[in-house]
Amino acid sequence: MKFSEQWLREWVSPEVSTEDLGHRLTMGGLEVDAIEPVAGEFSKIVVGEVIAVEQHPDADRLRVCKVNVGAPDLLQIVCGAPNVLIGMRVPAALVGAKLPGGMKIKKGKLRGVESFGMLCSAAELGIVEEAEGLLPLPLDAEPGMDVR
Repeated sequence: MKFSEQWLREWVSPEVSTEDLGHRLTMGGLEVDAIEPVAGEFSKIVVGEVIAVEQHPDADRLRVCKVNVGAPDLLQIVCGAPNVLIGMRVPAALVGAKLPGGMKIKKGKLRGVESFGMLCSAAELGIVEEAEGLLPLPLDAEPGMDVR
C-alpha cells in the first residue's frame, strides 16, 4: 500500500526525519519497502500567483504573464499553457532552477519577448508522465513558498 508522508503526519507527527519515521513504522510491525518522492528532483520551484495574462504579440499560442513569486517585483514569464488564468497559483521555476531530467531555467527570449522563468505542469516536475497545461495549486498557497 502507498500513502503520502504528509497524510500520515496529519494523524501523527513525531519530530523525526522521514527515514526515522519509516524505521519506526517497520519496528511497529508495518513493513516499509521504500520511501519514494512523489516528484522528481528539482530546485528553485516556488508558488507563483498569475496576476496578469496578455496575448504574445508575435505568437498565437503564447501568453505573456506577470507573476507574483513573493519578491518585491512581479516576474514576466512567457507561457504556452492553454489553461493559464489570472488568479491561479502554479509552480514557477525561477531563473537558475533545475528540473527533473537536468533542465536548467535561464532568462531568455521567446519570439522577442523576455521571460524570467517558467510556469510548470505536473509532467515538467516529474509527477506524471504527461500533462496538458499548468499544475494548479491551492488558492491559499503563499506566493514565493517552495512547492515541496
